[in-house]
Amino acid sequence: MKNHPYRQLWNVFFLMNVLLVLILVGFPAAVFCAELPDDELLSGASQRIEKHRMADAVISVVDALGNPVTGARISVEQTRHAFLFGCNIFQWGRLPNETMETAYRQHYAELLNYATLPFYWNSYEPRRGEPMHERTEKIARWCQEHGILTKGHPLAWNMGDPRWLPDDLDEIHHLQMARIDDCVSRFVGLIDRWDVVNEVTHYDRPEFVNNRSPKISAMWKRTGQIEFTRECFLHARKAGPKATLLINDYRTDPAFERVIEQLVDDANNRLYDVIGIQSHMHGGPWPSEKIWEVCERFARFGVPLHFTETTILSGRRGGERPRPWNSTPEGEVFQAREAVRFYTMLFSHPAVEAITWWDFSDYHAWQEAPAGFLRKDMTPKPMYDELKKLIKGTWWTKVTLTTGVDGKGNLRGFLGEYKITVSIDGKQDVTKEFTLAKGQPNQWMIKME
Repeated sequence: MKNHPYRQLWNVFFLMNVLLVLILVGFPAAVFCAELPDDELLSGASQRIEKHRMADAVISVVDALGNPVTGARISVEQTRHAFLFGCNIFQWGRLPNETMETAYRQHYAELLNYATLPFYWNSYEPRRGEPMHERTEKIARWCQEHGILTKGHPLAWNMGDPRWLPDDLDEIHHLQMARIDDCVSRFVGLIDRWDVVNEVTHYDRPEFVNNRSPKISAMWKRTGQIEFTRECFLHARKAGPKATLLINDYRTDPAFERVIEQLVDDANNRLYDVIGIQSHMHGGPWPSEKIWEVCERFARFGVPLHFTETTILSGRRGGERPRPWNSTPEGEVFQAREAVRFYTMLFSHPAVEAITWWDFSDYHAWQEAPAGFLRKDMTPKPMYDELKKLIKGTWWTKVTLTTGVDGKGNLRGFLGEYKITVSIDGKQDVTKEFTLAKGQPNQWMIKME
């Protein structure tokens, strides 16, 4: 059989397919995925999560003289994830009654620590010189009060011209850069993450150029696809030197890679801090292998990856959009299962630092799709409950330790913020806050007075 002609044909066929995979997905991802098919990628996620999302800490308890305290009880409670679990928060303050509004906010704060706020130019500034800064500040301050970090989306995109936009391309260019300067500088300390330019790769698609945004598109084309994008990043960096700047796109192919490669300044320093990857799955969820391939493709740039717009439907998938597009019981079970798999895969990849869902509820959702955590009446779907079990349960650290003769307790926990309370009989409890970070010593000391 060793030299059988069918065996030789099989070898040639196998090598040709391997070569095709290498060309399509890139060498590192192809090699990894060739070794780990879909089911094995998922089954290995727990081990990867333990490796990449957890760290060790040593908690030392000493008395007023600095001597170790034996037998002290240490209550360890995580208060916030380092990983960003988010969603857009577009319907905040816009729900039809107080009951729905209260439910929306309560469910959001109970699950998530990250929010995307809308900055679409045509709706954000419906009249020239009257941007919706006051409303945005209210939302951002509510988020801040609830420990939710914020991001603005987007500073530049040609999805729609403001109705008042002039015809002169030079003036449009000036207004666009002034908008970036204004938004970023105004919200420093409140909104410090920005999708700077959205969907650069295919900015010139006909529906935008001819219908939605002919003026901005014309200005962008005249300036140049990459030159315009570079200029936007330079303005955003100057307005917010400490801000986290994202380049965000729905394309996950080599064309987006080529855009990213060109986003450098004159000194060849990259202009972006994070690569944003959209993952709308209205046609059906990505298999685990594709999730991993996309992560590997963009991880090569050496910056964090944020999955910025993610949808999995709890209703009819693929084909024509039905009217109405309703959530169904069987669809909700499917959505919950697939969302858990998607989050598990991304949480297990070391390059990924954020997942943002799109939208939080089905009420006025994008494309009217049943993709939300909540139904239109603000009741949670199974997906909400299942992800809460992961984010605030399986992937959440809450333990009690007792110090040994050396006055120390050893902790292995998920990365993030912690509240540590030490109790000793006859003494008042002492509570301190610490951050468990990757690659840090994480040596925490608590003195009992």
